[in-house]
Amino acid sequence: MNTDSRVLNPVEIEQGIRSAVDEVSKGVVEYTRVLTVYREAERVFDLAWARVYMSVKGPVEERKQTCVLETADERQALDIAEVAFKYVDKRLRAAESTLSAYQTLSKSVTAMYGAAGHADY
Repeated sequence: MNTDSRVLNPVEIEQGIRSAVDEVSKGVVEYTRVLTVYREAERVFDLAWARVYMSVKGPVEERKQTCVLETADERQALDIAEVAFKYVDKRLRAAESTLSAYQTLSKSVTAMYGAAGHADY
């Protein structure tokens, strides 16, 4: 929990907004990159599973278990890519929340300065 209770001035709020916008912009690029990796890992896993399933003869459950064993590496790569994607997704959402908080603070400070008769300064 953030216990910073100091009053921010408009310059600090503007700096916070710029920093948050920058973080969101970087987050979008990173999000796109890790989503691409995740989708590729998903595709590789699905194809590996299908190849094994189609090449094995026998009862359905036996074929499925053979697929689990034969595609363990692809599954691990998929799981790692999924974790990375979810992490970046959460970071991006946090950056967006920070930006929203700064925007709310900005409105509050603008209203405060306006009420004090200093909105033009």
